[in-house]
Amino acid sequence: MSLEPILVFLLIRHMRKILKTFSPIAEWNRMLTISLYAVVALFIIQLILRIEPVTIWIWHLVLLAIIGVVFKVPEFTAARPVMIAFLPLIALSIVSDIVKVTDNNLYLKIKSYFDIAGAVGITWMVAMLIRSRKQQKALEKERKKTQEEEERSKFMAAQKAELEILVAERTVELTNQKNELQQALTELKSAQTQLIHSEKMASLGELTAGIAHEIQNPLNFVNNFSEVNAELIDEMKNELIAGNNKEAATIAGYIKDNQEKITHHGKRADAIVKGMLQHSRKSTGQKEPTDVNALADEYLRLSYHGLRAKDKTFNANMETYFDENVGKINIIPQDIGRALLNLFTNAFYAVTEKKKEQPEGFEPTVTVTTKRRGDLVEITVADNGVGIPQIVLDKIYQPFFSTKPTGQGTGLGLSLSYDIIKAHGGDINVETKEGEFAKFVISLPES
Repeated sequence: MSLEPILVFLLIRHMRKILKTFSPIAEWNRMLTISLYAVVALFIIQLILRIEPVTIWIWHLVLLAIIGVVFKVPEFTAARPVMIAFLPLIALSIVSDIVKVTDNNLYLKIKSYFDIAGAVGITWMVAMLIRSRKQQKALEKERKKTQEEEERSKFMAAQKAELEILVAERTVELTNQKNELQQALTELKSAQTQLIHSEKMASLGELTAGIAHEIQNPLNFVNNFSEVNAELIDEMKNELIAGNNKEAATIAGYIKDNQEKITHHGKRADAIVKGMLQHSRKSTGQKEPTDVNALADEYLRLSYHGLRAKDKTFNANMETYFDENVGKINIIPQDIGRALLNLFTNAFYAVTEKKKEQPEGFEPTVTVTTKRRGDLVEITVADNGVGIPQIVLDKIYQPFFSTKPTGQGTGLGLSLSYDIIKAHGGDINVETKEGEFAKFVISLPES
């Protein structure tokens, strides 16, 4: 039996197997499949009809045709390693058939050499097919890797597109949140401004009550002495009519004394009004030489009487120790007055709360001290009230923080005082012990 049918069968089978993996030449793959069936059919016909000498040349032509197609057609490039693996056997088959047909005796003599060459050819074919298979696997692996990278790239592109959409949506969301926060901040600032205004109005209310009390005292004196003078004038007229000039002169002396008192208390009321108008008017922001002792004493009394006007049961001792060497320093009196008023009000509140806890034997006392220390002037406001808890001591200057019950304070008093003192280049410190005392020390530069 000739070797050619087997070679054609194996060659087409391996080529089809290789080319089958390349979709661009699927049409060729189908043609090879049909050829494979034709080879099998021809081989069966050859066996039945025993026409091997005739078909040998047909197989040779088929092999040569396959070789030509593989090396000429670009689509068969991947099948060339398989063709190279079969070439020795194909060449040996063609040569041996030619020798056998032309000189059978010669063929029989050298048949053993053909057998050896066939064995070598088969070994070469197996080795090359194995190598081709490995290369094919490597190519397949590389192709899969390339495909995976392409799929990964597509996935990454899709993820990127999705991420860009998410980023765009998040950006819009953040922009909306920013706008909402900006609006909330604007509303918060507006509320803060209103609260600060409320705090100032509360201080103004206390000032007004204090002013009313301060003015009421000299006005009472003016009214009382005016009434007495009216009565004395009537008496003097009667004495003059009766001719008692000496008695009339004595009454005139009384009238003069009362008039001096009226003038004194009138001027006192005038000074109080002028001073309060100066301190309660809107701050100009301009520093001016100010008597610190007089300022502290004035606002201390105003704070006290303001609280008395709201609560008739309120009472506390006031002690002042003013250093005469303090003199005048450059400050904005309206602002420092507001800062002191807040400290005085807090001090009176603290001693009042402690009085409620210790009604017996406790004397609520607020002490104000001034002292010059070089280029600085110290104003100390101390009380023997409830003190400040250590746990909140670092929060007392924060806006809206208050230890008072809800509704009894805005939490802006100390914050405003702190800002005012710092704006003057000064400092404010606190010493306290819960349940015993609190002491605020304000340090202000001379100019």
